[in-house]
Amino acid sequence: MMKDADHSAPVSSKADTSIQCGPRRLELRRPVVMGVLNITPDSFSDGGRFHSSDRAVEQALRMHEEGAAILDIGGESTRPGAEEVSADQELERVIPVIEAIRSDIDAVISIDTSKPKVMREAVAAGADLVNDVFALRADGALQAAAELEAAVCLMHMQGTPRTMQVNPSYDDVVSEVGEFLAGRARACVDAGIPRDRLIVDPGFGFGKTLEHNLTLLRGLGGLRDLGLPVLAGLSRKSFIGKITGSDVDDRIPGSIAFALAAVREGAAIIRAHDVKPTVDAMKVWAAVYG
Repeated sequence: MMKDADHSAPVSSKADTSIQCGPRRLELRRPVVMGVLNITPDSFSDGGRFHSSDRAVEQALRMHEEGAAILDIGGESTRPGAEEVSADQELERVIPVIEAIRSDIDAVISIDTSKPKVMREAVAAGADLVNDVFALRADGALQAAAELEAAVCLMHMQGTPRTMQVNPSYDDVVSEVGEFLAGRARACVDAGIPRDRLIVDPGFGFGKTLEHNLTLLRGLGGLRDLGLPVLAGLSRKSFIGKITGSDVDDRIPGSIAFALAAVREGAAIIRAHDVKPTVDAMKVWAAVYG
């Protein structure tokens, strides 16, 4: 049984106050923000806005200036019902952007992918972190990650992007998500990936109903028992719209409210589309509770 969260702690436990991301050590003594950059035509929130390399690089630099500690670059949409793209197409989208960012700034760069080929080439281009919604379950992904020096974020998802929101079901969503992530973390360690390179993500909105998401958020502190940093990606998700009635472009207040709730429950990294307001909220949180 997972323990209840300790609300006196501003972030997760001492065991996970930093993470090794390639040659960069990212401190997590206070909550940090991961800025989202989708170089896709069909992502649920910003699809098509940054599809050109120049606009994508501009946005990445802007997010860095606004305080994003991590820049998460993705070349394939994982929205509900999304179609797969080839590894070559994904590489065409992300590699020029990663190379340009790496030449300009010393931020942690994350590649949002599940494909081993994309992982390898993105890290060679300068990425420091592999953010995988399939938690390295694709053929060859675990081996590829083990051979790289990048950090890895392991996410829980029930089903696939095409099917995940078709009647998702759990007996105990908190326990099942926690057990899955614990198992994937063990697989990584067994494959030779050091624990100080691992992050876990419960996968809000990935094969979960509104009630599953709320229950998982309330029980998020239990994931701290894994001794790994917890990432929460709640930004602009459809369940915010179900609660507030707001369209996707009008969900900043709801996204920040959920981000603060996640930090209260122990999240160390907040994945967000709207970097500046989220960073400001984290600064206020740290001033009150730090």
